[in-house]
Amino acid sequence: MTTRTRILTGITTTGTPHLGNYAGAIRPAILASQDANADSFYFLADYHALIKCDDPQRIQRSRMEIAATWLAGGLDVNRVTFYRQSDIPEIPELTWLLTCVAAKGLLNRAHAYKASVDKNVETGEDPDAGITMGLYSYPVLMAADILMFNAHKVPVGRDQIQHVEMARDIGQRFNHLFGNGKEFFTMPEALIEESVATLPGLDGRKMSKSYDNTIPLFTSAKDMKDAISRIVTDSRAPGEAKDPDNSHLFTLYQAFASKAQEEEFRAELLQGLGWGEAKSRLFQLLDGQLGEARERYHQLMSRPSDMEDLLLVGAKKARAVAAPFLAELREAVGLRSFVNQAAAPVAAKKKAAKAARFVSFREDDGSFRFRLLAADGEQLLLSRHFADGKAAGVVTKQLQSGDALDVRTEALGFSVWLDGSAVADSAEFADEASRDAAIEALRVALTPLED
Repeated sequence: MTTRTRILTGITTTGTPHLGNYAGAIRPAILASQDANADSFYFLADYHALIKCDDPQRIQRSRMEIAATWLAGGLDVNRVTFYRQSDIPEIPELTWLLTCVAAKGLLNRAHAYKASVDKNVETGEDPDAGITMGLYSYPVLMAADILMFNAHKVPVGRDQIQHVEMARDIGQRFNHLFGNGKEFFTMPEALIEESVATLPGLDGRKMSKSYDNTIPLFTSAKDMKDAISRIVTDSRAPGEAKDPDNSHLFTLYQAFASKAQEEEFRAELLQGLGWGEAKSRLFQLLDGQLGEARERYHQLMSRPSDMEDLLLVGAKKARAVAAPFLAELREAVGLRSFVNQAAAPVAAKKKAAKAARFVSFREDDGSFRFRLLAADGEQLLLSRHFADGKAAGVVTKQLQSGDALDVRTEALGFSVWLDGSAVADSAEFADEASRDAAIEALRVALTPLED
């Protein structure tokens, strides 16, 4: 059975989506969600918005606009899990658990924090002037977003790769401290889509609200047409050949056109198509592709209760995953019910404390392995290599199940087999008697404690 790849994407709710957001992130994500082998999680990162914006009306408006944009763009909420970050109370709780294991030195190296400190130093301010704990610990919240749902792939821009790497570091630290042979968190990978368009704005720079050079996506056809009319072009008159490869207008057209449309438009520019007519053609192309979605967007914005219902259904789906997982994590760190623990006799606790234990680790080649150590620290087994921590965790769980061990001797050593494959090996011993004694010690170490 093929394991579905879990993909997680969030958009911070601090502004109105524009054409660049749509082409660069929203459209490719919606297409990716239609893959039968993808298990997609899409969320409105409204907790993250609080770090960047202190205008409640702007945040609320942006949450609605971004939700409506995803839905109008064709996101199928029956195929994906679509939710607001703030509707999942398990996320801030996990953020705290991860904060308690995240190294301050790691967070000191976060790009956004360092950039803010550097800017303060340059202007003669106190290094931490204006820097909130929200900005400083932003990577931990992002780690919680990713690790809560054990995402395999996280599509991000290059400036966000560091945050995915930090999520891996924090997740590994938690696994090491509290896993006891179990890998709670999957190690996520940043997914960089080199082919995704970075659209130029009206002035040729990257389309961004920071530059005030955006083309509206769904506000109105008139607004879009007005913005397109302001695209900067050169001074070549109608009838003069234009250079498509150095035209921002052609780059925009190319991002939405079919191959045939693109080639036809290129030929017309080379033959002297006037810039005014070229802008009209771009508007017609965009309006033709986005007109129906624009109508759906305005319908959704006029009926916010419909979006609310869809997002609450999405939150329920997300919490069905998050709540039981957080319960496991609470148990792991010691936040347990008194009732279930009170009856355990002190002797049993002492015995358990001296029991053999599994220690997992990651090799330099990226593979995962584990050791089984006896109560005195002696190594009883060293596992083979596993592709991921989850696979290694499954094996350690099977070894602790109490089922009969399949131990096979090999000269002065032995190996342990599961389901027809060798999963771990012993060291080499001086003689057969030492080897056989080690096998018996292994069986005792893996015998479940009596209740």
